[in-house]
Amino acid sequence: MSENQEIHRVGIGTDLHRLEPGGGLRLGGVDVPFDKRLAGHSDGDIVCHALIDALCGAAGLPDIGEQFPDTDPQWKGVDSTRLVEKVVERVRDLGYAAVNIDVVIHAERPKLSPYKAAIAERLADLLGLETSAVSVKAKTNEGVDAVGRGEAMACTVIAGLTGL
Repeated sequence: MSENQEIHRVGIGTDLHRLEPGGGLRLGGVDVPFDKRLAGHSDGDIVCHALIDALCGAAGLPDIGEQFPDTDPQWKGVDSTRLVEKVVERVRDLGYAAVNIDVVIHAERPKLSPYKAAIAERLADLLGLETSAVSVKAKTNEGVDAVGRGEAMACTVIAGLTGL
């Protein structure tokens, strides 16, 4: 963040999806080899979904479910990075831009360390940020709850916006 970019608004987003058999795991727009995928109307990308809600919360926009309802067939199987791009455009139309984001992915498996840099780069690209403005962390739930049992994955994102 440069000296003249103050954070004017902050938003938080969370998402959780069940895991189901079959490959096709996508996190933050990055394909991650795994024998399971996230169940969802779109591609189930919990990182993009939590990011969308964080951006929307900071900008005062409706949440992901209102903007891209799972009852609308046009969003069936969609690449969630397309949804992020639409939200970034809406945020800009309101006079804001992302300054930084902080991402925490909760998953027992697969090990995400090898993919964190690629996820950060992809998210930075989607938001027009330097990768240094994107933090991606991965945590396990130590065997506790659906995430800990390997039945689901979750993500939390905090986004800071500045006025344009």
